[in-house]
Amino acid sequence: MSARNRELIALIPASLLVTAGFAGVFIQRSNALSNISLTYGAIFLGLCLVGHIVIRMTLPNADPYMFPLVAALASFGIVMIYRINPTLARQQAQWFVLGLILFAATIIFFRDYRKLERYRYTIVLISLGLLILPRVPGVGYQANGAYLGVRIPGLFVFQPAEFAKIGLVIFLASYLRDTRQVLVTGGRRILGVTIPPIKHFGPIVVIWGLAMGIMVLLSDMGSSLMFYGGLLAVLYVATGRLSFVVIGLLAFVLGAWYLGTHIPHVHARVEDWLHPFNPHLYNRTLGSYQLANGVFAQAAGGMFGQGFGQAVITLPGGGFLLPAPQTDMIYAVITSELGLFGAAAVLIVYLLFIARGFKAAVLSRDSFSTLLATGLTAVFAIQVFVIVGGVTRVIPLTGVTLPFISYGGSSIIANLVLLALLLLISDRARRPAR
Repeated sequence: MSARNRELIALIPASLLVTAGFAGVFIQRSNALSNISLTYGAIFLGLCLVGHIVIRMTLPNADPYMFPLVAALASFGIVMIYRINPTLARQQAQWFVLGLILFAATIIFFRDYRKLERYRYTIVLISLGLLILPRVPGVGYQANGAYLGVRIPGLFVFQPAEFAKIGLVIFLASYLRDTRQVLVTGGRRILGVTIPPIKHFGPIVVIWGLAMGIMVLLSDMGSSLMFYGGLLAVLYVATGRLSFVVIGLLAFVLGAWYLGTHIPHVHARVEDWLHPFNPHLYNRTLGSYQLANGVFAQAAGGMFGQGFGQAVITLPGGGFLLPAPQTDMIYAVITSELGLFGAAAVLIVYLLFIARGFKAAVLSRDSFSTLLATGLTAVFAIQVFVIVGGVTRVIPLTGVTLPFISYGGSSIIANLVLLALLLLISDRARRPAR
């Protein structure tokens, strides 16, 4: 069976998941089964078929499992959001359609994605500008203590960091492709560690400073960890030097420790993480209240969950028992309703997608493709870790979205563009040798 036929068959379970999920919602709400669940499943399958046709016509050798895995995550996300808020689910479906359009446009207009190397400095400047936008007066806005979004009055709201991550990875992949040899063999050896020339290592130091700056200016530890983790992944693959990664991690830990103890709003987030059940913090800060109730919700799920639609999200008198259930805390809702097994199933789907992304990097025949696939996959993986780790109290909670599942147009559009780039790399890597 050809790769494209395998991809086509693998899309069927995603559409069935939509049908079954909406059927479960309707039964839970009105104790009746509606034919509209079949309609929703058919519409979702039709949208996925359009994406499949674009891939079949333009990327015949691309990985056959990435797109179906994303379709499964997106279908599950729409069902979960509909269970929380039907209006938001309809908006999420519209963003998914727009994301598919940009997904197709990326594949069609960037068939030779290696041309992006020529514009690396332009791309990185645009990316840095996007990161600063949330702090621009009149445009950026604050939510839950962090500056993550940009509001265009009367038009839309978006999170620029979701798009900036792609641009920064493109820059790093292009830059390290040119300087990898100097980073490995150049410079001086001190205590057995090669210290590369500062003129070549300088941009990497700038990225470290950028990560620290994001933590201070935007009060967003998640984005800083995501960007810096992507840098270390690309740096390790480019040089093969574990010492660079160790030094980079130590530098990030020291910087995070200093900022977490000296910058008030960063320190407040760390305190909420360390002491979510402290009565003073619980009644005073949203972060502690959100974390504590998220832990209670996950504990209530047990091994097999309370049942679809059974998690308590709102208070009897109005308001949320679990704040932001459709975005920051959607993983807690999943665990509460589907239990540990359901949450683990979601994580396995993410792990399968990450594995396919790294496989595309391994199969690539040129350094830029290898580094680009590594960076894109690493940033995606770290984003999943940041939000799941925040909800489960492994790390402080941040406003990063759970890719393809959390509500948010910026997230689903940017990650569909990321998927398109990975498929372009995969198609080139899997072409038969001439």
